[in-house]
Amino acid sequence: MAAIDCGTNSIRLLVADLPDPGAGPEAPLADLSRRMEIVRLGQGVDRTGRLAPEAIERTRVALADYATEIEKLGAERVRMVATSATRDAANADEFRTMVERTLGVAPEVVSGDEEARLSFTGAVRGLPADAKAPFLVVDIGGGSTEFVVGTRDGGVQAAVSMDIGCVRMTERHLHGDPPGLDEIAAAQADIAVAVDRALEVVPGREAATLVGLAGSVTTVVAIAEGLQAYDPGRIHHARVPYDKVADVTADLLAKTREQRLAIPVMHPGRADVIGAGALVLRVIMERAGMPSVVASEHDILDGIAWSLQR
Repeated sequence: MAAIDCGTNSIRLLVADLPDPGAGPEAPLADLSRRMEIVRLGQGVDRTGRLAPEAIERTRVALADYATEIEKLGAERVRMVATSATRDAANADEFRTMVERTLGVAPEVVSGDEEARLSFTGAVRGLPADAKAPFLVVDIGGGSTEFVVGTRDGGVQAAVSMDIGCVRMTERHLHGDPPGLDEIAAAQADIAVAVDRALEVVPGREAATLVGLAGSVTTVVAIAEGLQAYDPGRIHHARVPYDKVADVTADLLAKTREQRLAIPVMHPGRADVIGAGALVLRVIMERAGMPSVVASEHDILDGIAWSLQR
């Protein structure tokens, strides 16, 4: 199976074998290829309401490379999910046409709720057996953040998507290098309002475990763990307390872009938006009363792959 997640900041590919039907509910995917490119598809969407031509072209180049990989590995089924940026854009038809020509299948522009459910499936399916339910799963993307509460057995209880992604918050508020205190305060206030609204829809304050997904979370966790190179094996299911998240967030927001680029685990395409992503995570932990966050390298991409199971 081939799964593609095209978000506001990145486009990712997973080609994997699904387990045999009789292998049991905890059997994992067998990864054949897992890739990520920063294409910033959502560049300027919050301001203009349109996908920029150069952003569509960056995405096309990455997608063409993925199409070659999919063909080489012989994937039998392909599903591409396009998220926040293409929900918001007035020229989404241009994007859809490009994808169909490049990949051979149409992108599915899923609702925020469906995005949240796919993220929950991908994250929860592989959690350690001793992780306590119910789970609050948060997927901090470029344009939006998904909040989902549920359990392994009962599935999703409630889900909501809010427009507080790391790219959107950076473009809206964090203009300085480093951002000024007034800019940070404005971003924090904006995020807090959205988080409180989300927690009125999903019972996140009643959850026993916070699970954080996507690059903002895994980068913050890698920094908090003191890693000198990005190591998915050490990041996956690492638990980081609130005080460490708060310290990393403050440090990132105080640094210039060049200083953030010098951090060993920093992806070059994430350096300009990681401060906002960390701030979203910190505010969620504060408003939901969560003492720690468990990072997961498995997320919506894995959920898309599982959705292809027949």
